[in-house]
Amino acid sequence: MESNPPLPAPNDLAATWAFLENGIDQIMNRLEEGLSYKRYMDLYTGIYNYCTSSRMNPGFASEPLAGPGSNLNNNRGANLMGSDLYQNLQRYLERHLFTIRENSTQYMDENLLRYYTRHWEKYTTASSYVHHVFRYLNRHWVKREIDEGRKTVYDVYTLTLVSWREHMFKHVERHVMTAVLKLIERQRNGETVETGLVKSVVESFVALGLDDADSSKSTLDVYKDHFERPFVEASEVYYKKESEKFVSENSVTDYMKKAETRLSEEENRVKMYLHTSTNKPLITTCEAVLVKNHTDIMWDEFQNLLNMDKLDDLHRMYSLLSRIPEGLDPLRTRFEEHVRKAGLSAIEKIADQGGETMEPKTYVDALLEVHRKYNDMVTTAFRGEAGFVASLDKACREFVNRNNVCKSSTSKSPELLARFCDSLLRKSAKNPEEGDLEDVLNNIMTVFKYVEDKDVFQKFYSKMLAKRLVNGTSASEDAESSMISKLKEACGFEYTSKLQRMFTDMGLSKDLNDQFKDRFSTDAGDQQVDFSVLVLGTASWPLQPSTTNFIIPEEVEKTFHKFKMFYQNKHSGRKLNWLFHLSKGELKTNYLKASKTTYTFQTRHILLKN
Repeated sequence: MESNPPLPAPNDLAATWAFLENGIDQIMNRLEEGLSYKRYMDLYTGIYNYCTSSRMNPGFASEPLAGPGSNLNNNRGANLMGSDLYQNLQRYLERHLFTIRENSTQYMDENLLRYYTRHWEKYTTASSYVHHVFRYLNRHWVKREIDEGRKTVYDVYTLTLVSWREHMFKHVERHVMTAVLKLIERQRNGETVETGLVKSVVESFVALGLDDADSSKSTLDVYKDHFERPFVEASEVYYKKESEKFVSENSVTDYMKKAETRLSEEENRVKMYLHTSTNKPLITTCEAVLVKNHTDIMWDEFQNLLNMDKLDDLHRMYSLLSRIPEGLDPLRTRFEEHVRKAGLSAIEKIADQGGETMEPKTYVDALLEVHRKYNDMVTTAFRGEAGFVASLDKACREFVNRNNVCKSSTSKSPELLARFCDSLLRKSAKNPEEGDLEDVLNNIMTVFKYVEDKDVFQKFYSKMLAKRLVNGTSASEDAESSMISKLKEACGFEYTSKLQRMFTDMGLSKDLNDQFKDRFSTDAGDQQVDFSVLVLGTASWPLQPSTTNFIIPEEVEKTFHKFKMFYQNKHSGRKLNWLFHLSKGELKTNYLKASKTTYTFQTRHILLKN
């Protein structure tokens, strides 16, 4: 059963301190034995009794005993009596830490770290108990001193930290940091080490960052000055030596893997046991040593990696050089030149094979193949970085508009692109499926984006669209609309207004023909003639007037004149310009009596223009 010494007389400083010192010593050195609540209350009461002793306050009666949580307003006695206890506690902590410091001299390296961290944890745990024991002093005498501007008075827990800093830390921190740096170097060299030791040292250095101007605030000054600075300097020396040696003995690609691994290790090191504020100075220093100091060899290697399509190594180089200012600039320039040459070479190759005639599909496919390859490279190796996207676009614009095929005419690229569109949108046995066609149209727009003279493309495209609509050879109205929508999205409403007007005219012509047929369907003698007319706006349709003399067949002449009268009555003041050279007629006949087969003879469609 625990035997507690009796409480001392309230006005006896020597007895009171002897009583308190015995308890404090138990907390500081034998806390594992435990501290009963009664013992704790006795220590608290001893402090309370002394601070409120009437010996130093004539006429001030002692207040009833209150526990640590009570709020005692009358603290005149505490203001007068707390100084002796506070000074005795200061001297006790100094003696206690002197003993710890002296015993530390027999240890070094990892053993010193174990000793330091073990006593730090024990000391801070015990200090929190002592702080609670002196709570009455903290709330009255200490508070009054601080309020009156005493910069050398702290609450008891802060006092214990200040004491550790003055009487322990300042004497051993160099030896501790030497041991820490050795331990971290061993870990960098591949050894398994006890990282918890470093973490505990870091926590102690951070905890000791007390603001001298305001003890209630903390700073990172101690950690930054005594841990972070020497640690970052040692890291710089270590990696400078290692990187120079590794580069001299290994390939550039192997070095990049090494640098990538080292940077990742340092980032993890911060997460494992360093303060987060160290991340920036540490990583910035490592990037300078591992990357910036070796940019020349990486820049020189870039072309080789491009030539061999080494996507993983290209991405690794991109990731490393993106860490430093302007590290990617030479890469973007060389990438642009490489893509430009690849595009020119691809077109030169098919131009040599195709001779004077160039198949639009072959041409467009060659452009797309180069773009697809290097667009994938930008996405995969360079993570879609804006600078590389811009370099790709510049290179593509060059080889799309100024290649071997374009030497004879600068309008060759837009013309061939428009012809390729026509081959896709015109009825053919080779037409792709609807889903595939949409993908191909998207690919066409990829090339279209790089065509500089988009007006030339529009000129060819509108002529071919007109032929498809007039001759009824469009493979799909949906596909036609989809392509125009894509052009509108790329170039705006004005660019496609005439193209959209063509479709409007086709719809109006159908309605006009239906009205004409309804009006004259009962006329005798017109039943055998299936007559239709396309009325198209001159401003929207790129069609030339007829230059041939055309005689209207007698069979359709009457219907022809009826239509003219019908149209003029409906739209007075409009003039119809007939394009007979684009007309078409069909004649069905059974010229073999024994055969049931119907033969159809076809000429051109009757077309007019207003």
